[in-house]
Amino acid sequence: MARPLRITLSSVLLALCMAGGPVLAPAAPPSGSGPIDIWNDSGGNVLQMLQRRDDLARSGRQLRIRGYCRSACTMLITLPNACLGPKARIGFHAPRIPGTTIIPPMVDRIMADTYRGGVRQRWLAGWNRSIEMQVISAEDYVRLDPQTRICEGLAPRRR
Repeated sequence: MARPLRITLSSVLLALCMAGGPVLAPAAPPSGSGPIDIWNDSGGNVLQMLQRRDDLARSGRQLRIRGYCRSACTMLITLPNACLGPKARIGFHAPRIPGTTIIPPMVDRIMADTYRGGVRQRWLAGWNRSIEMQVISAEDYVRLDPQTRICEGLAPRRR
């Protein structure tokens, strides 16, 4: 019961912090039955990513995170239907109000609620306050969070 309230209060706080910023419509739930590939996702708005996360979880489809996954995209990795491409690169930095270096209060805690194990520990120990991108490999991510899976049998992306 406490968690939804915290997210609701955080959502209101973030909306106030981002007043005047762009407002994007939530993504439509993915349709189809095959795996969903997320390629080179640079993140975006944390609250919109929470909605995307819920949509992807409800889809029941395998979620394969490939290429790079940065910022708010990292919130998708702990979904039960997610796996990391073996060559994926994962990047963490402090959430910021767009176009500034201002770190809005509590948003890093919303993100922390989606992390586990050593990833969560590192996030709370400083990645959550770093303006510089902290990049790790899929292999290093799994070392920090052994519940995370590496996707099997992925072919390289065609260009």
